[in-house]
Amino acid sequence: MLNYNSPIKDQKEYSEIKISEVEPTLKLNLRGKKRDFITKIGKELSIIPPSDPNTSSGNEKFNILWLSPDEWLLYSNDKIDLKNTNLLEEKLFNEVSKSKIGSISNVTDHWIMLNVNGKNTFDLLSTGCPFNFNNFKNSKNAVTQTLINHIDVILHNKDLNNLNLFVRRSFSNHLWSWLNDSSRFF
Repeated sequence: MLNYNSPIKDQKEYSEIKISEVEPTLKLNLRGKKRDFITKIGKELSIIPPSDPNTSSGNEKFNILWLSPDEWLLYSNDKIDLKNTNLLEEKLFNEVSKSKIGSISNVTDHWIMLNVNGKNTFDLLSTGCPFNFNNFKNSKNAVTQTLINHIDVILHNKDLNNLNLFVRRSFSNHLWSWLNDSSRFF
């Protein structure tokens, strides 16, 4: 990653809803099935990738989201420090990919992370999403992949009425516009 250019450089506040881009943060796609893979990831990051569907695990530096039985999304809680980011990615690549127990792919430029929080967060998302948020909104660290306004997203429920939303870069402006337009009705 040479230069990170954010497609959205804005933050909006409405009645009981706040929407902001959280960038740039490191995002790595982790894939592997072997026990050695889980052990090496846990050792390097001090986090064990979750094995239960639609869950996450984290520490003060990173969160790991379960995407499928052999796939996780790792993202940093802090903005990117390019020097340390490259060291971490290289270390994981050498430990996992070169030893052929899994794969590590940098997807920082692929996914845009938005933070949506406030009392009306789930009411807003329900207007354009078929997913039933009744159990999800009360489950801290829950993860789901769904559609919002016909756009694929990954949702990470960080806390009560506070979630991180991951959207592909090519759809980020469209989703940002929809979120802002829809938020005006609350």
